[in-house]
This record gives sequence, structure tokens and C-alpha cells, in this order.
Amino acid sequence: MTPPPSSTLHVEAATQPSPSPFRKIVAVASIAAGIQFGWALQLSLLTPYVQTLGVPHAAASFIWLCGPISGLLVQPIVGFSSDRCTSRFGRRRPFILAGAVAVAIAVFLIGYAADIGHSLGDDITRKSRPRAVGIFVVGFWILDVANNMLQGPCRAFLGDLAGGDHKKTRMANALFSFFMAVGNVLGYGAGTYDGLHHIFPFTETKSCDVFCANLKSCFFISIFLLLVLSLFALIYVEDPQIPPRGQNNNNDENDESKTAFTCLGEVFGAFRGLQKPMWILMIVTAINWVAWFPYVLYDTDWMGREVYGGAVASKEYDKGVRMGALGLLLNSVVLALMSLVVEPLGRFVGGVKRLWGIVNVILAVCMAMTVVITKAAEHERRIHAAVVGKPSIGVKAGALTFFSVLGIPLAITYSVPFALASIYSSTSGAGQGLSLGVLNVAIVVPQMLVSAISGEWDKLFGGGNLPAFVVGAVAAAISAVLAIVLLPNPKKEDVAKLSTIPAGSFH
Repeated sequence: MTPPPSSTLHVEAATQPSPSPFRKIVAVASIAAGIQFGWALQLSLLTPYVQTLGVPHAAASFIWLCGPISGLLVQPIVGFSSDRCTSRFGRRRPFILAGAVAVAIAVFLIGYAADIGHSLGDDITRKSRPRAVGIFVVGFWILDVANNMLQGPCRAFLGDLAGGDHKKTRMANALFSFFMAVGNVLGYGAGTYDGLHHIFPFTETKSCDVFCANLKSCFFISIFLLLVLSLFALIYVEDPQIPPRGQNNNNDENDESKTAFTCLGEVFGAFRGLQKPMWILMIVTAINWVAWFPYVLYDTDWMGREVYGGAVASKEYDKGVRMGALGLLLNSVVLALMSLVVEPLGRFVGGVKRLWGIVNVILAVCMAMTVVITKAAEHERRIHAAVVGKPSIGVKAGALTFFSVLGIPLAITYSVPFALASIYSSTSGAGQGLSLGVLNVAIVVPQMLVSAISGEWDKLFGGGNLPAFVVGAVAAAISAVLAIVLLPNPKKEDVAKLSTIPAGSFH
């Protein structure tokens, strides 16, 4: 869940090509649908799946540490390296192709973790399957790294194709966000359907039940979609070599080996020159992501456990997870619609910082409402044990409303902080790309913190997901107050920059 960094950290093209035709921009932007399809499956199904392999709920969150770590390291390094790539195939295409192939390998490992683990000696009659878990973890980390490899070069490729035309740059970003929304809808939609394994009957085996087989089938579709879109774009769209200004074509290998250290040095060195507004923005952003990440980790698991009352790997739990995927689909639709009205809403409420504060109040209320929804579902099951896996219409409606309403603050979270970082950096004379890279640190650090402690925190209060959700509610309320009280008001002429920052542009 980390934003793609600016792929041009103080690296400017010496020669700017002319803007490419609209159809070629569409072809490259469509890769986002394949990327996001896989992300949607990852967010909705993998926390439940890893628990079916025997990983305790308290330990499941540790696996998600890869996302923020790879976002912190991989995206900036890949973006920085692609700016300096001198391959005859172009600057961006080698990274995009490598990322797509790595995704295919990763999802194969994840989907077949149970089968590979069984072939290596796992006892499928036991709850814990350590070899399968090991294969899953390797695949999961490769998947996160590969997805982060894809995001930055794809956006940079679109910037290259825009050729410095601001209108085409905004259009390319809007198309990328549109195809991300398409990928979300397709991915979450696939996660709601429990019959996909019938299309691929070979996916169901002795060591891989129906839930596992459906996950395999979803990933087969994900691989096909991503590879087709990527290969079409990479073959159809030229990626001309644009020498970075000041680059010596005779750079030695020692210079190339310093790429990663140079990139990270620029990002972390930027902390020394931060102005007060950026520090405040980073603090508010960090607290805000303490609120968001428990939802990212446990949304569908909460539906399976607390709302549907199922034990992991039971039919009731699987039904809840699929209903959670439907909720995420609704969330994506609301997010897409809200992203179209961020700018006018900001003007209506008196400024984008106030808008961010208001929606954080909505986030706090939604996270607190998970307690109400859970208690209502538990009350029904105490009265009638037969309703396990069959919550009332009222409970299901409340849960789906929770997912849907969260699309409102999510759209603002995906846009306003980055717009404010752009505004604060430009008014202070700092580089925008570097400022966005620094803001990325304020997102991934709390994600790592939540991943590391949320499982044990939940275990401390008896298990389940509510303790982490309550912490999220408190953090959201604090970030709302801080956003309204402490963040400085940007000037009206600077707020226009909000329209150049696409909503939904990170993971």
C-alpha cells in the first residue's frame, strides 16, 4: 500500500520527445488493470488464505511487512534506475517486462503453495503446514516486490509518452487511475465468486480445497490479463532512449552500482531541509495510516470471523470472505466516483485540509462501527446458533455499508496528502518528486509498525480483529483534529495543483 514515487528524482531529460498518440497512452495505462487485479486479490483473499495453511491470526500480519518495505526501497530504486537505463529496448520496457514475469512466478508459488508443501512432506491432516507456509511467504514477498517494480516504470513511461504536454500528462494519470479502478472491480468481483475453480478443474487437489482452488483460478486469470496487457503495450509502444542530462555514456560499473545508494541518499537527505508544513503533513499522514492499515490487513478476515462467525477454512468463513470481497468492490466504485469530485468538495468545505479532517472523522466513525456490527452479529448467533454463516439482512447491510462509505475517506487519502506535499514543496522551493518520496516514508513506516504489532495486540485482547480496528478509530480521530488545527492553509492559486494528483494512485 505505498504510493509510486516520482521516477525522476532530480533527473531531467536532455531531449524531450514529442507527445505520443492517445491510443499509445491508453495501451500503456491499461497495464494498471492487470496490476490492480492482482492487488485486489492480494488485499481480499491472502490474509484468509494464509490462515488456512496454519499461520495463526496473530502472526498473519507479519507477512504483510513486505509491502511497506518494498515500497520504501524497491520503487525508488527501480524508478531511479529506469531513468538511467541504457538498454536498446528502452528505459522502461525492461523493468515492466521483468516485473510482469516476476508477478507470474509469484502468483504460481502462492497458488500452488499447498500442493508444493504437500509434495515436500507436509501432512495435510494437520492444521499447520510449515513447508506450504514457507513457499507462500516467498511467493508473497516476490509478488509485492514485483508489483512495486511495475508501478513506477509504468507511470514514468506515461510521463515519457506525454512528452512534457501538461494536458496529456493529466490525461495519462487519469487513464491510469481509471484502469486501476477497472482492475479493482474485476479483482474483487472474481473474489466474490466461488465457482471459478470449475473453469480450471485441475486446481482442486487433495491438499488444495475449494477456497484454495478458487484462489488459484483467480490468479490464473490475473497472470493472463497482466501478461496480455503488458506484452501488447511493450510491443506496440516504442520506448525511445532519452539520455539523462549530465549522464556520461561511458559510466563505469562502479557508478551504476551506486544507483540505489544515491537514490536513497537523496530521499533521506531531504529530511534535513524539510519546512515545518511538510513535517506536520508527515505526522498527520503517519497517524492516518495507523488508522487505515488494520482495515487493509483484516477487512475480509473480519467478515469471515466476526460477521459470519466462521472458523478459518470453514464454509461459513469462506462465505464471509467472499462477501468481504463484494464489500471491497463497492468500496472501489465509491472511491472512483469520489475521486471525480475531490477538488469541488474541497472548495465547498473551505479548503482541502478541512476536507481531509472531515473525512478522517468519517473514517473514525466507520472503524468504531465495526464494534457495533460485530456485537449485533454475535447477539444473533447467541440467540439462534443456526444463523452461523447466515447473518441477518440488517447485519449484512451494515457491513456492506461500512465498506462502501469507507470509499469516501479513501479517495481523499489517495489524493489530498500528495497534493498538499506538492503545494508545500513548490512554495518552499523544494523538489516535488523528492518531497513525494519523503512523504512515502510517512506512509510505509506506520504500515510496518502496524504489521509488526497488530497481531499481538489483537491476541492480547482475546484475538479477533476488533482491537486493531478500535486503535484505527482512535488514530483516525487524532489525525482529523491535527489536519484541521495544525496544517497550514495553502493559497488558492496553489490548490489548482490538486487536479494534477490522481486519486487512487498507490498501494
